[in-house]
Amino acid sequence: MTDSHYDVTIIGAGVVGLGVALEITRRFPRLKLLVLEKEDGVARHQSGHNSGVIHSGVYYRPGSLKARLCVTGAAAMVEFCREHGIAHKVCGKVIVATDIAELPRLEELRRRGEANGIAGLRLIRPEELREIEPYAIGVQALVVPATGVTDYTLVCEKYTQLIAARGGTVLTSARVTAIQRSTTEIAVETSRGAFSSTALINCAGLFSDRISRMAGDDPGLMIVPFRGEYYDLKPERASLVRALIYPVPDPRFPFLGVHFTRRITGKVDAGPNAVLAFAREGYRHSNISLGDLASSLAFAGFWRMALEHWRNGLGEWHRSLSKSAFVRALQRLLPDVRESDLVPGGAGVRAQALKPDGSLVDDFQFVPSGRILHVLNVPSPAATASLTIGKAIVDIAARDLGFS
Repeated sequence: MTDSHYDVTIIGAGVVGLGVALEITRRFPRLKLLVLEKEDGVARHQSGHNSGVIHSGVYYRPGSLKARLCVTGAAAMVEFCREHGIAHKVCGKVIVATDIAELPRLEELRRRGEANGIAGLRLIRPEELREIEPYAIGVQALVVPATGVTDYTLVCEKYTQLIAARGGTVLTSARVTAIQRSTTEIAVETSRGAFSSTALINCAGLFSDRISRMAGDDPGLMIVPFRGEYYDLKPERASLVRALIYPVPDPRFPFLGVHFTRRITGKVDAGPNAVLAFAREGYRHSNISLGDLASSLAFAGFWRMALEHWRNGLGEWHRSLSKSAFVRALQRLLPDVRESDLVPGGAGVRAQALKPDGSLVDDFQFVPSGRILHVLNVPSPAATASLTIGKAIVDIAARDLGFS
C-alpha cells in the first residue's frame, strides 16, 4: 500500500537530480513530482564536496555530451547565479605545461576548446604566465578565460526552493529500500513510507548502479568510488594563487591532476589526488564499508583496470599517505609552495563508472528502461552543466517515459 501517488519520482537530490526536477517543473508544471533523498538535506555528497569550479568545456571530446552540455551549461550556470544572487566569479584559469613533452597535449586542449566553441583561448609564454599567476612556472600555458567558481551547495538549495515554489516535493531522510514495477506504475519503498509513480528517474549518483539493479535492470557497469583529497593553503600564503592553476592532464585518465583553486570564499584549495575509496561515501581512510569494498573487488572490470593503471594508482596512494610527495607534485606548478604552507582540507568521492572490460566510462550515460530512466554516469562537469543536463534528461523522459 503506497502513501501517495505521483506522476514522476526522482531518486537523488544532488545537483543532477535537482536540475532534472527543476526542468520538469518548468516544462511540465502540471506533473506531480517527488524527489527522494536518503540524507537529511540536499547536496550532501558529490554536489557538496566539489571545488565549486564552473568548467569551460575545454577538456572534452568535440561532439560528446560532456562537451556540448558543459559549454552551454557553463553559460547557463553563470546566468542562474547572477539571476538569483548566488556568489560567483568568472575568473579564468591557466593550464600549465611544465615540460616540453606536454606541449602537444596542451595544443590538443586548445584545439578541442576551439572546436567546442570556447572563446578567448590562447597559448602564452612563461613571461605572460607570470603576469597572470606570478608564482607559477611552465614552458607554456593555455589561458581559459571562461572558467569560473561558485558554491554548488547554494545552487542546490536554490534549485530546491524553486522546485517547491512550483509545486514539487523534495523529501529528505527517505532512503530507497525496494522498487517494484508493474505495467501501470512503479512502487518505491523508502524509510519514510512507500510511494508510487507513473515514471521514475534514477539520479542516485554513487548508488545509481545499485538502484538500477534494485529496479530489475542490469546497468552493464559498476560504480567504483575514488576519493579526492585536498590541502588548503594557509590564509597568509593564499596570495600565491590568484585564480586557478591546472596541470596538463593525462588523457588516459578522467582525473585532472593536482591543481590550485581559489574558491568563491577566497580560500585556496590544493589537490585533489585520486585514490580508491573503501566506501562509496568514504571521505577518510578510516571510512570502510566491507560491502562496498567487496563489491568493487568482486567486479572483474576493477582488476582489469587495476592491472593497466597500477603504476599511476601507486603514485596516487603515495601522495595520499605522504604530504611531502603531495607537495612535490604541487611544486611542479608552484615551486614556492612548502609543506608548512598547507593544512588538511576536505575530500570528495567521485562516482566513476567502470565497464566489465576495465575501461572507464568517459561520457555521460542516460539509459531508459520502460518507464524508468537511469542516469548512470554524470561525473564532472555535471555540476557546471546541471541545468543543461536537466534539459537533456527531460527531453529523453518526455519521449520515452510519456510525459505530457
